[in-house]
Amino acid sequence: MGCVVRAENLAKSYGEFRALKGISFIIASRQCVGFLGHNGAGKTTTMRMLYGLTTIDEGTLWLFGEKVNTLTPSRLKQRLGIVPQEDNLDIELTVLENLEIYGGYFGLNRSQARQRGRELLSFMGLLEKENAAVEALSGGAKRRLVIARALLNDPQVIILDEPTTGLDPQARRLVWQKLRQLKEEGTTLILTTHYMEEAAQLCDQLLIMNEGRILAEGSPAQLIQEHVLPEVIEVRVSPEQIPPDFISQITLLGGQVVQIAEDLFVFARNGKQLWGQMEMLGIPQHACYLRSSHLEDVFLLLTGRRGGE
Repeated sequence: MGCVVRAENLAKSYGEFRALKGISFIIASRQCVGFLGHNGAGKTTTMRMLYGLTTIDEGTLWLFGEKVNTLTPSRLKQRLGIVPQEDNLDIELTVLENLEIYGGYFGLNRSQARQRGRELLSFMGLLEKENAAVEALSGGAKRRLVIARALLNDPQVIILDEPTTGLDPQARRLVWQKLRQLKEEGTTLILTTHYMEEAAQLCDQLLIMNEGRILAEGSPAQLIQEHVLPEVIEVRVSPEQIPPDFISQITLLGGQVVQIAEDLFVFARNGKQLWGQMEMLGIPQHACYLRSSHLEDVFLLLTGRRGGE
C-alpha cells in the first residue's frame, strides 16, 4: 500500500492557544484511518490542514507524495472529497440540484453533473429523494447527501469530520455501511470521531488524540492488547465504600486498578476468578460488573474521560 499522507511534527497555534503540539503520522492508501478524541483534541485542526483551510505553522506535510508548504494547493484538493462536520447544503435547492451545482466546481457540465449525481444518489439510497427539498430530509439523509456530494469528483481520499454526530443509531449504521463499501472499492478514508463504536467498526488504524497530541496509535485490537488487560470489572459503589486496602489487595491478586473521577475499574487476565473474590475484598458482588475490555477502556485510561463526554 502506498502512502497518501505523511506528517512530521505538525503544529498550529491560535494566539496563545496551541491546538496542535507537534504530531506525526502516516496514512496508507485504501485504509480507513480514524482520529479519535474529544472536542478540542486537535482532530478538526488536523483535517483542516489536510484539505487546505488551515495553514501549517510548524512541521511538514506531504500529500500524495508532494510537500505542502503552507496551504494544500488546488491540484491536490481536486483529489480529495470533503465531508465537514456541519451539513452545509444549500436549502434553497433540491437534492439533485445540490449535486449539479457542486459538480461545476470540478469542471462537470450540467448534464455530466446530473448523471454523476444520480449515480451517487442511487449509491447512497437517496435516488427517490432527488427532487425533494433539502429541508425535508431527515438528519441521516442529509448526511448521506453530503457524502454523495464529496464523491462527485471521484476522489482518492475522503476526509470525514465527525461523519455521524447527531444521528440516531439506525442512520449511523447506514452511513457506516456506505463508508465500508467505499473502502472496499479502494477509497482511502480519513475520519475524526469521538464515538468508540464507530472507531472500532470502521477503522483499520486509530490515532488517539488529546490536547493537541497523539497519545497512541494502532489498530483497535492492538490498542486494547497494548494498553489494558483482557477483562475488566466495573466497581459500582461510591468512593467512601471502597476499603482502604482494596487497591493493594487487587494488585497482590494480579489485577490493575484504574480510578478516574468516581469510577473504579479493575483490569485482570482472569476477570471471573477475581470477580469471585470481590466479597472477600469488601465489595458487594452485585455491585461488580464483569465484561471484556474494549476501546473505550483504552480511551478512558489514556485521556481520563469517556468518549462521549
